[in-house]
Amino acid sequence: MKLSLPFFSPVPAAAAPATAQPRVLSESWQVFLRNPSGLAGLFILGAIIAVALLAGVLFPGDPLDMVAEPLVWPFTQAEVLLGTDSLGRNVAAGLAHGARVSLAVGAVAAFISVGIGIAVGAAAGYFGRRVDDFLVRVTELFQTVPTFLFVIVIVAIGQPSVSVIVLAIGLAAWPVIARLVRAEFRWLRESEFVQAARSQGFSDARIIFQEILPNALPPVIVTSSVLVASAILIESALSFLGMGDPNQVSWGSMIGEGRELLRTAWYLTALPGCAIILSVLALNLLGNALNDAFNPRLRGTR
Repeated sequence: MKLSLPFFSPVPAAAAPATAQPRVLSESWQVFLRNPSGLAGLFILGAIIAVALLAGVLFPGDPLDMVAEPLVWPFTQAEVLLGTDSLGRNVAAGLAHGARVSLAVGAVAAFISVGIGIAVGAAAGYFGRRVDDFLVRVTELFQTVPTFLFVIVIVAIGQPSVSVIVLAIGLAAWPVIARLVRAEFRWLRESEFVQAARSQGFSDARIIFQEILPNALPPVIVTSSVLVASAILIESALSFLGMGDPNQVSWGSMIGEGRELLRTAWYLTALPGCAIILSVLALNLLGNALNDAFNPRLRGTR
């Protein structure tokens, strides 16, 4: 359940002083807007988010309710355009409402991972020495356990609810962000604008959050898009294994329920599978485009 992270090589902070950040960000966004793959990913992701937000309007009511006879094939009845499952539930309603769960899990889990990773990586990279040694050991301890296995253990100890799944994924994925932020802070802490801030008597907290962190955020933003895609895949795998929230419909749970009818009603697994593929593809296209736009090494070659 691992996705390849975009390559992002840190560079010395002298190449990107704080005063140049607005201009650099403007140039980066211009580069992103000229990237057709990034725009395609943004369009696909925007369409999926729109369907998720409008799920209650497009398909009012509970998506787990039976609305027609079982196993109606797609495009055979106008009332259930994408067909029904073995219990007569609307597949289209499940896809729309399932998008809410899958995207929410991905976004919130990535937010938790980024929050923990920034806190750990910033402290390790800025203070160094014993603080760095201790936090690096903690990070390595978490990385020794496979992410998916770690999530399964936490969900098994707790209960298969959306909140527990989100927390488990967030706790399992933060080391990636922590190591990235640590590397950025180690480059940036000796830069000229940080030395100037120290000479003016700024506190460590102000230097970390107002001086260094804004310069270290671009690679974090790039990696976060991949974390969202990874979280969607992990949640889908948990639901497929029967460890998802039984009270919520998700793409993974739809695939899990349709696997027994794979030969006779393959659309029950193919449709939610395509939704997952499109979401992960859009996030990866978006992440690659952001990497091309914000990576200072790549920007210097254009």
